[in-house]
Amino acid sequence: MSPVSRARKKSPQPSTPSVNGLFKDVLRDFSAVAAEPGPFDVELLASEVLGQWWDLTIEGEPEGGEQLGLELIAFAQRKITPGAAALLAALKVLAETEEERTAAAEALAVVLSRGIPEPEWAGEVGRVTVGEIWRTGDVYGDETSLLCTFSRGDATLGLLALLDFTELGRVRDLVVIDEPHEVLAEMRTQIADDGELVVLEKVEPADAHRLLLDGIAATDGMDEPDVGEDYTRFHAVATAWLRALPEPSSKTAAQDWSDAQRDAAVDEFLGAVSFADVEAARNIARLLVDHGCRTEPADPLRVGPEKLARFLESLLGGEYEVEDEDLVPPVVLAWASWSASRNGLSEAASAALVEDVNEYLAEYLSDEDEDDDDLSDYLDGTESAEEALDVVARRKFAVPSLSTVIGDEELTDLDPSDPEQRRMLVIGDHPEYHESLANDEFDGTDGLRLALETTVVDQLWEDAPEEVWPAARTLLSRGLSREEVLGELVTVLENQLEETEEDRLDYDLEGYREALAAL
Repeated sequence: MSPVSRARKKSPQPSTPSVNGLFKDVLRDFSAVAAEPGPFDVELLASEVLGQWWDLTIEGEPEGGEQLGLELIAFAQRKITPGAAALLAALKVLAETEEERTAAAEALAVVLSRGIPEPEWAGEVGRVTVGEIWRTGDVYGDETSLLCTFSRGDATLGLLALLDFTELGRVRDLVVIDEPHEVLAEMRTQIADDGELVVLEKVEPADAHRLLLDGIAATDGMDEPDVGEDYTRFHAVATAWLRALPEPSSKTAAQDWSDAQRDAAVDEFLGAVSFADVEAARNIARLLVDHGCRTEPADPLRVGPEKLARFLESLLGGEYEVEDEDLVPPVVLAWASWSASRNGLSEAASAALVEDVNEYLAEYLSDEDEDDDDLSDYLDGTESAEEALDVVARRKFAVPSLSTVIGDEELTDLDPSDPEQRRMLVIGDHPEYHESLANDEFDGTDGLRLALETTVVDQLWEDAPEEVWPAARTLLSRGLSREEVLGELVTVLENQLEETEEDRLDYDLEGYREALAAL
């Protein structure tokens, strides 16, 4: 949300005040406002007072000050001062609950009946004129910044809200802006600089009312919402100003998708993308659909980088169970590409989405393997974030484990970047040869095939020639197991062998590349 620097400045508050001390400070602040009429200042002061109580620790209030609003109103009613009248005039409009607003109105009537004049601005609190409303956000629809302008006389303020559609469209932050025209100018500059990935459009007031009403309700309904530091501070004034917006049209509640609808979406995806293990891929795709239904029931199949990042976080957090964790990266990446096409995203937006998802998947793999193989064993530190995913996938296919057993000896924590230790891992995959190898009786056809498999594993590790890994992925997409894929690649390599003048075996590199491409 930008620019935070232009948000209304926050007044320092004591960390653990007493109830009476807090109430006296509030009345003192409102006495100053009462002397210098200004409805905007009154509204913002009242909102800040109410907002500071959300997480404030109060001496003698073990319940966290839940009844502070009603207690403050009762306290003010007993004071025959202009500050008490100013406070109650503000709270009868700005208080968060109907009970508090009614109590404030009744208390104000009591104070006024004792001869205290009503503040000149009392009738203006909450009454604002709605101006232009704009929204800007990413083209995917993950987040939107909504700028609403409100005026009173010659003064205009802006309410900037950050909405998160990866989590029920909730409001993550609220900020009151002194210079909304400057924020709008920055939005337009952003569009000029990055128009292919950002959108800017006007919003009808009734639509803005619905977005903010639903978004604030979604956030307030959470036990421990993750919100910006200004959310509680401007919550009361935001909800008060919302009443000036036209009532939103009646909303049709999003219908939860049936199992049949969810399965149909998965079938559509699997009809466009092939996987060796279709059922395992189906499990992950169904989780993606279920995640969309849970977090965005109005549009479960919308795709965006943040939405997929939240899905991966849910996997790491154990919210979903996956049958084959190794399939998560290719399925999520394929889902991103398929969904981008399905949702009509531009080529630039699709490319940026895939790039972001690659980066998130690299982080996912790192976190997932935190207690398993160290991914640093598969990387040399020179790869970019987007390259890391493919490098790890390729090298993990070549060397899926760093431990093996040869004969009676268990070998652990081998270094896959060491060719000799890679060879030990290949040998460990073939226990049928262990006895003959131990007796130095291993030669002939079996010896050649093992040597060729070691060569293929080396080629996959080094990605040279670069045609080997695409050929392996092609074979995997046909349903072949890793063992079967290596066997096919060994056969292709064997068919290119030729004797050299030194009676040694070599292979025709160009012929090998052509044969791999033919797969």
